[in-house]
Amino acid sequence: MNIALIGYGKMGKEIEKIAVSRGHQIKLIIDVNNPADLIVENLRKCDVAIEFTIPHSAVTNYNICFEAGIPVVSGTTGWLDKKEEVIKKCNGTNGTFFYASNFSLGVNLFFELNKKLTELMATRNEYNVELTEVHHIHKLDAPSGTAISLAEDIVEILPGKTSWVNDKTPAENELNIKSERRGEVPGIHTIKYESEVDFIEITHSSKSRTGLALGAVLAAEYCMGKKGVLTMKDLLNI
Repeated sequence: MNIALIGYGKMGKEIEKIAVSRGHQIKLIIDVNNPADLIVENLRKCDVAIEFTIPHSAVTNYNICFEAGIPVVSGTTGWLDKKEEVIKKCNGTNGTFFYASNFSLGVNLFFELNKKLTELMATRNEYNVELTEVHHIHKLDAPSGTAISLAEDIVEILPGKTSWVNDKTPAENELNIKSERRGEVPGIHTIKYESEVDFIEITHSSKSRTGLALGAVLAAEYCMGKKGVLTMKDLLNI
């Protein structure tokens, strides 16, 4: 495949290494030095775009890819207030959009483990649940997209929890997400159920960005020949 990399920070460079190792070519790189090069004409020379940028530019980037008629794979978080707009644009252009809050294969298995544990705890009123996420100091959004995905699954399944809040004292019906930013931590997500006598805790810890980069390249490969909105559930056949 000929790949366009939209965003060439640490994740973009890691994706480049993985993609090249799998026999793909990087045809276009867009970063802060050449945003004017992100145009339909240049994108049409590529088979797929992989987008890891920042929330306020993500939707504009998606739309240009839709107009160019190429699939876009994105791991940018913090833009979900415009999710319906993006889905409408994707479908209206017969486009392909693959979004994941986290492309790590392990994290997506962790999503399923979280749902299973939540189902088991649904009748255990003596336990209270909280969620903690830790990331590097360069991460701009809080809570993380991964934490939001975990929280939304808990809220959907667990009786008595109807919404989540971030870094504040929660009401009885709210799930608190604690966000910490320190050092160069790639990502740690922990769900903890605690009673007066014990606690049950599950944690996923990323060792590096490599797992995220591999997942993004696998997603780009998966997009070939497909239309519509795709997720890691499609890729992993969950």
